[in-house]
Amino acid sequence: MPATTPRELGYRMPAEWHPHAATWLSWPRPDGVSFPDRYHEMLPTLGDMVRTLALHEHVNINVRNEEVEAIARQTIGDVPNVSYHHIPSYEPWCRDHGPIFVKHNHDLAVVDWGYNAWGGKYPPYDDDDAVPQRVAEVLRLPVFSPGVVMEGGSFDVNGDGTLLTTEACLLNPNRNPHLDKEQIEQCLRDYLGVTNILWLGDGIVGDDTDGHVDDLARFVAPNTVVTVVEQNPQDDNYQPLQDNLKRLRAMRDQDGSPLRIVELPMPGIIEYKGQRLPASYANFYIANSVILLPTYRHESTDMIAAQTLQQLFSDRQVVGIDSTNLIWGLGSFHCLTQQQPVA
Repeated sequence: MPATTPRELGYRMPAEWHPHAATWLSWPRPDGVSFPDRYHEMLPTLGDMVRTLALHEHVNINVRNEEVEAIARQTIGDVPNVSYHHIPSYEPWCRDHGPIFVKHNHDLAVVDWGYNAWGGKYPPYDDDDAVPQRVAEVLRLPVFSPGVVMEGGSFDVNGDGTLLTTEACLLNPNRNPHLDKEQIEQCLRDYLGVTNILWLGDGIVGDDTDGHVDDLARFVAPNTVVTVVEQNPQDDNYQPLQDNLKRLRAMRDQDGSPLRIVELPMPGIIEYKGQRLPASYANFYIANSVILLPTYRHESTDMIAAQTLQQLFSDRQVVGIDSTNLIWGLGSFHCLTQQQPVA
């Protein structure tokens, strides 16, 4: 019987810190649902992000049409290392609707998970769901389609066989009600090439993704995980994050070794129009020789988060970019980006 899954063909999803050929983004449209009443306030943050990234690697930007491309070009300015592609999407969260790249030796392929806007919350989403296929056409890469709903922000891998995710998201019936936990784990093994799946519990307050792991805990090395911890026992995030910390301390990697756990602070409560926003330092992006860290105008915790990550990434520069206006869209730099590994 011929091999049919990426795992059977030897493919595996590399860790985010492995060398990138490029980063993919989807530029937000002015009439999207992500930034009501705050679209133009958010644009300078996106411009800072792209200009910083372009110093370190190529940036591919999906734009819905010529109008959106013009906005992006005006926001970013005339900088090298940026390309625009007329690949439409409704919202900008490329981590979730974009392609997941897997690698075997020097061959790349795209995993095209199904996308339903985090459980059907923000229709329409047909254009977003089509982004991986369109990117694969541009890059002339083979595509694997599991037929399973899955967002890139819902899992994190160490590149050596271990994957970190949450029960709150992947077991939510608004994604794959026909699949149980064992079947979901098998999909992750088959299409990402992992062997060891670790489950956290609930996400942070204000996260409309039902608990994406990239707001909670991230691999920063094959055996090291950073995780956000709330210090205020009265805060609604305190107990869920303590529960996740307890789980992490009991976890083992693919070789049976305990994980090294490094704590990151939470930035405190960030609100807009009475709505608590899912501000988290865990939503950083690891690029070639740079770490993009969201900051929130909380000087003490911003500094601690930057110093912590800088100690962990001695080979990269940690750059903090004010994400206060961006987080109104309920996501930050990791949610916006998708890495394309070097072939």
